[in-house]
Amino acid sequence: MLNRRSLDPEQRTLYGANLQPPAGYVFDAAVATTFSLDFETTLAVPVSLALFAAENRDDILSHPLALLEGAERIAGRLVVFTDAGHIQASARPHSRLCSLLERIIVEVAAPQGGAFHPKMWALRFTPLRPEDPARLRLLILSRNLTRDRSWDIAATLDGVITKQPKAVNRPVADFLRQLPNLATAGAPDGTKTLVDELAEDMRRAEWSLPEPFQSVSFAVNGLGGKPWRPEPCARLGVVSPFCDDQTLSMLAGLASAEKPIFIGRSDELAQVPGVTLDGFARVAVLDEMAATEDGEEEDATALQGLHAKAFIAERGWDTAITVGSGNATRPALLTGSNVEIFTTLTGKRSQVGSVEEILGDKGFGRLTRPFVRDETSAADAAQRAAEARLDQARREICRSGLKLCCERGEPAADGSPVWQVWLVPSEPLPLAGVGVLRVWPITRGEGHARDVLEPLRQGQPADLGAMPLVDLTRFLACHLTDETEDVSILFSTGLMMEGLPAERHAAILRWVIDSKDAFFRYLRLLLSELGDPFAAALAAQDGAGQGAWRVASDDAPILEEMVRAFCRGGDQLRAIERLIARLEAGDGVDTDLIPAEFRALWNTFRIALATQDAAHAE
Repeated sequence: MLNRRSLDPEQRTLYGANLQPPAGYVFDAAVATTFSLDFETTLAVPVSLALFAAENRDDILSHPLALLEGAERIAGRLVVFTDAGHIQASARPHSRLCSLLERIIVEVAAPQGGAFHPKMWALRFTPLRPEDPARLRLLILSRNLTRDRSWDIAATLDGVITKQPKAVNRPVADFLRQLPNLATAGAPDGTKTLVDELAEDMRRAEWSLPEPFQSVSFAVNGLGGKPWRPEPCARLGVVSPFCDDQTLSMLAGLASAEKPIFIGRSDELAQVPGVTLDGFARVAVLDEMAATEDGEEEDATALQGLHAKAFIAERGWDTAITVGSGNATRPALLTGSNVEIFTTLTGKRSQVGSVEEILGDKGFGRLTRPFVRDETSAADAAQRAAEARLDQARREICRSGLKLCCERGEPAADGSPVWQVWLVPSEPLPLAGVGVLRVWPITRGEGHARDVLEPLRQGQPADLGAMPLVDLTRFLACHLTDETEDVSILFSTGLMMEGLPAERHAAILRWVIDSKDAFFRYLRLLLSELGDPFAAALAAQDGAGQGAWRVASDDAPILEEMVRAFCRGGDQLRAIERLIARLEAGDGVDTDLIPAEFRALWNTFRIALATQDAAHAE
């Protein structure tokens, strides 16, 4: 949360901690936006929201039962909007559970041709005690929903829903309402209703401002109107990993008392003329020693360095700190072609701090060093041109109406059913400058890639091969290589799929719950109470973990837990009823998965539930 030490590197918080409900509350609904995301991080979010927190993402990802139940519990209550074509992909197969994200992820495109770049969470929490009010949380971040370990910044606001709309919240509410209209390949059922409800709640939110700030305001660029940009001030400090000459020239002219401070990245600053940088009192970059924790090994697969965006302005007796998604670039601040979101918190300079106190040697500036122009070279023109060509091809692929079609094919050699999948264009795609285009379902991995460049250029369907039901997914990994330069990009995108069997979801369920032990552990997860994260964490384990993750799964009192669930109204038992029906549906069902003794016990509860429902109906 922003406060006087908001950019103090010693004051840090985990991303997941910002998503946890307040004490006495449980998650109810959320809308999130991000420029890019990766499947594993997104898959871990529902567990954090609906079940239990963990120290890191990998703790959650190691427990597939928790991933499954997390996705089940938040179905229809969470939607994540992301820029089309910027879902990260991998050469290895992704978990089949990632297909459950089809109900959560919505790809969108910026209406004015730029990038959809906002990073935001709007969350609603319901109280465990009926007399308490529902609560809201708004996060405005510089971080994407990825495993990025760069330096980022976030503003966290908590509040309650009032009866009257607040004018200050209108930009956020209007932003939320427009999101479903930006979708490139449709949105899950109920998305618009969920977004509209949260937008109305945000419109009437009354925020508790973090000390020492006295006021808050919001701004959204890229959806019409004049784009937000910093206003003239006495002193200005800017933190932005990306920048360009024209925008830095504008920023340098805003401060009247003394030249601004700018903290950026070496590779970006190397492309800015020296005369422009001379307009700043200090130009710095993040010191290499600050990229990782002291003594921590560098993770080659995760981004490092600076990713925070902040604009600190002194005006009169006040200091205003603006954080959000926008960099110091033309699309973000000048033309408004990017969709960006910002929040500005303002307070007395004597309490918030000055630009020098926040970005100087006693603040965030102690992690920086002066920028040296000759230490890095900008990418050559040929490489930048190739990157631009591939980015244009990415946009064509994501916005051209491509779809997937599947139908049941001839059984495999062992007699198991398989489905044939085709990639079907609505018209020929130019894909200028692309030398190779290989695609594969994310659940299958690069070993199942098909070269589809020529069929798509001719407007013809491309055969993606045959696969089992559990591997069917709307998400494709796409690997594009430039025809002249040694430049390539790898990304994923979700397409509309015709012929997707209704039983695919049940097949994924049976793939996870593949033994009696897994069945009983999943029952305990279903029976864990809302607001009891410790019980949920224990239920998700297989007994092979260490310390707090270990559980003796063979002697848990299932009967007592089911009786308590019945006394609480039976909702958890109805979830068990749906689980059993889905496990027994479709082909290849393991009839021994549900023990006979449990079936007998369950029949007793099923009759009791029917009696309870009949009594309520009367």
